[in-house]
This record gives sequence, C-alpha cells and structure tokens, in this order.
Amino acid sequence: MDKGDCLKRLMEALRCLPGVGPRSAQRMAFHLLQHDRGGGRHLAHCLTEALEKIGRCRSCRTLTENPLCALCSDTSRDRSRLCVVETPADVLAIDQATVFRGLFFVLHGRLSPLDGIGPEDLGMELLAGRLRQGEVREVILATNSTVEGEATAHYIAELAQAQGVAVTRIAHGVPVGGELEYLDAGTLAYAFEGRRQV
Repeated sequence: MDKGDCLKRLMEALRCLPGVGPRSAQRMAFHLLQHDRGGGRHLAHCLTEALEKIGRCRSCRTLTENPLCALCSDTSRDRSRLCVVETPADVLAIDQATVFRGLFFVLHGRLSPLDGIGPEDLGMELLAGRLRQGEVREVILATNSTVEGEATAHYIAELAQAQGVAVTRIAHGVPVGGELEYLDAGTLAYAFEGRRQV
C-alpha cells in the first residue's frame, strides 16, 4: 500500500489528540478516508471554525466565542464566590454536577517550575486584579490533588489571603460508593485529613 506523505501527515496530525497513539491514528485516518469522507470534511470545517472563533473569556479565561463567556455574563450568578480550576473542562464538570452558582477562574494549567510554567503563564495577575476589586469574598480552590495542583492552590491561597479574601478547598478523599480497600494511600490520607464531625 502506498503511504504517501498526505496519509502520513494525517496520521501524525491525529496523534496530537490525547490518548491517540500510532495505531489509533491509523485506524481513524483509514476510517475517514474509506468510510466517511463527508464526516472528515465536516470535522475539518468544525475544527477550523473553532480554532478561528474560540478564544478566552476576558474575565475568567474559559473558552468562549464572545469577549465574556455565558457564565460571566449571567447576572444571576453569585459574584462574591470564585472557584479556581485548572481547565475549562473542570468548569463544565462543576457547573453540571453541583449547585455552585458562583463564578470561575480558569488557570489553563498548574504551577510547574520544572516545565517552565510560572504564575504569569496561569493568569495570576488577572486573578489578583479581580481579588483587589473587592467583589470576591470567597475563593474556592478546585485544583487537582497532584503535587503541582497543591502548590498552585497554596500560591492562590496566599494571594487571596493577602487581599483579605476567605479561602476554601474542595474536599478530596473517598468517592461516593468507593471501597476503602481499593483506595490509594494518598486518597485515604486526604480523606482522614478532611474528616468532619457528624
């Protein structure tokens, strides 16, 4: 079979997606070329349009087509509570699964000096500016419980406390329906640290 440059480039391009290795990329490329060229054209059009039109909200930094996202534009949301997350996917997950009606701030990553990611890469100056305005009364830290996520949460907590803003951290620990024997040591340790009186 002729694996021309075009096919090789398509397979290599598909590998930029998370979890897509060489074999998966090959299957996707062959599927689009053999069975769904129309779907491939539609995918290419939607991807091009999204890359051209979608940017970051000027207030919370989530992904949006407008200067302000729908959540920041919603006047019924509680502007005194700000939940800080790592990714736009976290915003969607929290907004769909909880009763949280405050606003968000998206870091688009976490502090990682070894990878060259510092506060300026995460929009910390914009976050500090929002805290200085005095509207935010509580910052809810919802970064992941990795070493980098914890370091990021600590940095933001200090930033908020310097402005007199209360800081809380989402609970980590035993998931609903989880069995203790299957939990890793870190999860179990967080669960014990976060215990509360009943």
